Amino acid sequence: MPYSLEDKLVVGISTRALFDLAEADQIYRSEGLGAYRAYQRQHEDEPLAPGTALPLIRGLLSINARSSERLVEVILMSRNDAESSVRIFNSTVAHELDISRGAFCGGRDPWPYLNSFRCRLFLSAEPVDVVNALSAGFPAALICPPPEQPHEEVDEVRIAFDADAVIFDGASQDVYDQGGLVEFMRHESERSAEPMLPGPFHSFLMALKEIQDKFPDNPPIRTALVTARNAPAHKRVVNTLRNWGVRIDETYFLGGISKADVLSVLKPHIFFDDQMAHLKEAQLATPSAHVIRETATSVALGDTRSATSLEEGRFWIDRIKADLKGEPTEVQPGEILVRDQEALLDLPDEEVQLDRSVEHTGPKPSL
Repeated sequence: MPYSLEDKLVVGISTRALFDLAEADQIYRSEGLGAYRAYQRQHEDEPLAPGTALPLIRGLLSINARSSERLVEVILMSRNDAESSVRIFNSTVAHELDISRGAFCGGRDPWPYLNSFRCRLFLSAEPVDVVNALSAGFPAALICPPPEQPHEEVDEVRIAFDADAVIFDGASQDVYDQGGLVEFMRHESERSAEPMLPGPFHSFLMALKEIQDKFPDNPPIRTALVTARNAPAHKRVVNTLRNWGVRIDETYFLGGISKADVLSVLKPHIFFDDQMAHLKEAQLATPSAHVIRETATSVALGDTRSATSLEEGRFWIDRIKADLKGEPTEVQPGEILVRDQEALLDLPDEEVQLDRSVEHTGPKPSL
């Protein structure tokens, strides 16, 4: 009888989100696939250093030791081939991670297999994989660079979320982006009793609730909501969670106070946010991941006119420009296709010179 994943929290994770593959990735980009394979083979017995998501994965897998049934599975999802997987699995053993399954797609995209493995979360270092996974309806996020001091303790797994466009849908965020704070407050006050629609991470939150419910006295997972909302906009958050039958363990209505200052005390194993303005500071304090907004997906594919803010548009332009020039970025970009190059000129103060006679494809995605 096949092993069933239906009743488990399955996390799909790319090898670069779990481990630090920067050196090997640079060899792949500069010297090609053959040199990359040779490098990995020569270093098979050298464990890879931890990546941003390793503390989270260690914590989630530790839940299995507290239960009579296996509740969490982690699937490696990679463009690597089986030969290069040897070092990856050797590293999981060295770091005492109980991971035995993986999809090694030999240069092809791994995200189409998310449903095959019943994944309820996908973490990757490739922007376009995240965009495609979100578009297909999977909770997915782009891993940020790791903080200098990640939180390794696993007595409980702490997971923090932004509210709008993460747990909840992005409609209220759109009101703020287009109308400002006063209009946002009016909009939310008038709709305080009206539940918001589920956001991209609603199903992941519900999956965490399923595990929490199995441990009524001492749940191994602790959730937190860290949002820029404050009173009176808090009422709609509370009423929506009541409507869903979900209780968040800790909630911080910050009203413009730095999220990083709170996160440095909370010490979550990961923090999910859709705004790069928050993540730039947050990633210095805690492992973080970018939930790329639905309205930004075509920006990731090259159409900046979908950007919900000037800052978001410039963020994606920086990535596209780096791809065009072959330059590194803070998070290595994936394959970014500039389908509408004229759109790069739609945002002010940008001087992007592109060859408009051909469609441009950025550098190949990492393995």
